[in-house]
Amino acid sequence: MADRFDCDNCKESLYGRKYIQSDDSPYCIPCYDSLFSNTCDECKELIGHDARELFYEDRHYHEHCFRCFRCDRSLADEPFTSQDEALLCNDCYCNEFSSKCVACDKIVMPGTRKLEYAGSTWHEGCFICHSCEQPIGSKSFIPDKDEHYCVACYEDKFAPRCTRCKKTLSKGGVTYRDEPWHKECFVCTNCTTQLAGQHFTSRDDSPYCLKCFGNLYAKKCEACAKPITGFGGGKYISFEDRQWHQPCFTCSQCSVSLVGAGFFPTGDKILCRECNSNLCTL
Repeated sequence: MADRFDCDNCKESLYGRKYIQSDDSPYCIPCYDSLFSNTCDECKELIGHDARELFYEDRHYHEHCFRCFRCDRSLADEPFTSQDEALLCNDCYCNEFSSKCVACDKIVMPGTRKLEYAGSTWHEGCFICHSCEQPIGSKSFIPDKDEHYCVACYEDKFAPRCTRCKKTLSKGGVTYRDEPWHKECFVCTNCTTQLAGQHFTSRDDSPYCLKCFGNLYAKKCEACAKPITGFGGGKYISFEDRQWHQPCFTCSQCSVSLVGAGFFPTGDKILCRECNSNLCTL
């Protein structure tokens, strides 16, 4: 009598029937599917031994059940993502969740290089200078209303220009007579010493350091022959087209200060009362 060859589960004979061997035990097809097949997470039916099975995050699917939640497109051989446990093809995910480039109005695909500024998004190649139309990329830029400029174009178009050298002032500088100057360009008209941060004066709209202005234009003290500028609160005495520094306004004879006192001019000299009286009695 021939040995029996039965299904390990239902004990029916497997002679002349298809079977599957599992853990050294034979099973008829129905028993194998009921015992070992996974349940499809989508349709809740068993995934038979002859069906293509897909596995994603501890869930099993028939090939035809693994599809986009929005467009019903099969995801078996397509890139996809998951949003709140719903499967989405890349197109549906981008249309629903990805940003659009404000320049070309096309989707900025996940993983592509992009720029974000003030709540808007651009493809890297779409974020360009409004003037030269070159991509700005990761370089510095300056916004002006709804337009964006690379630094070079913005300075060329909008930045003030130095009154002396005519080049743009990107930062800093000084203002003289409502005109902009580079600090290094704002110099004394005579000696070219930089005047930024220094006391200076002007003549015929030209700036001068105090020393040069005094040497060139100020009247000279009758006593010391140095310029009388009056800058810095310095006081001076004036008499008949002649000027003296206040400390220099002294008696030519005894050197006593004549500030606030009576004096007597004698030729090129000035005398106090006493010295003038002595001179008269001789």
